[in-house]
Amino acid sequence: MADSSSSSARRQLLIGLAIAICGAVLFSAKAIVAKLIYRYDVDAVTLIAFRMLFSLPFFAAIALWQARQSPPLTARERGQIVLLGLLGYYLSSFLDFLGLQYITAGLERLILFLTPSFVLLISVFLLKKKISMLEWMALAISYAGTVLVFVHDARLGGANVALGSAFVLGAALSYAWYLLLSGELLKRVGTMRLVAYAMCVSSVVCILQFFLLRPAAMLVQPMAVYGLSAFNAFFCTVLPVFLTMIAVQRIGAPTASQAGMIGPVSILFLAAWILGEPITGIQIAGTVLVLCGIYLLSKKKT
Repeated sequence: MADSSSSSARRQLLIGLAIAICGAVLFSAKAIVAKLIYRYDVDAVTLIAFRMLFSLPFFAAIALWQARQSPPLTARERGQIVLLGLLGYYLSSFLDFLGLQYITAGLERLILFLTPSFVLLISVFLLKKKISMLEWMALAISYAGTVLVFVHDARLGGANVALGSAFVLGAALSYAWYLLLSGELLKRVGTMRLVAYAMCVSSVVCILQFFLLRPAAMLVQPMAVYGLSAFNAFFCTVLPVFLTMIAVQRIGAPTASQAGMIGPVSILFLAAWILGEPITGIQIAGTVLVLCGIYLLSKKKT
């Protein structure tokens, strides 16, 4: 009986890990899709507008479903959700796609993967949280890996690499603030409801931004742009969000987070396969350092 129970638990763990890995790879793949769309002379404002335009129906449907079975939000909660939608999804995504115009998909993923360390640093300097030697070591290793890849890419791409990296760094910082500010609200509102509502806010803002900054004629694009945007919306935005949530429910947030470390590795090889971006020893070394640093952070005692 015990063996049967152990086998069942093991199977559930493996299924949860597989779901978490799929979510991490799909979410990371948005950088690859963005690079492919940029080949059609589409800018970041238009790219993100198409992404959110195709995503909005899914998140709106989930938001309506959640609204029908949940208690009404307070005015304060509504305001917080709007702020989180602007900060965590609109601003972060916009800066990320701006950066992808100038840097490789591999470097973008490494910089975004520093988000947990930014959460930690903000907690240290603003919330006066104490940090252990293990955490300092983890931060040093992660940043060393990112700097290694940045210097490598800067030699090839020049000043544009610095500009693109700055945009993606801003995206990571923006998302770190989102994670910090969403903690208490998640407990009151629920993960699925919060994500659906915040993504609806972000989608509307991205679409409005497009019509304010670009002529409506730019909605007319080659069919490939529509196809890639639809893929980006469903497979790299909607699906990974809910796959990650399912994985967290099955195996817990810490284990799901560790499984997500496959993201930078998958992008390194996907970028080489699909985009023809080179894989060098320095890039692999930098990626390994970042993963080691994040792994150390994930092992810290709470």
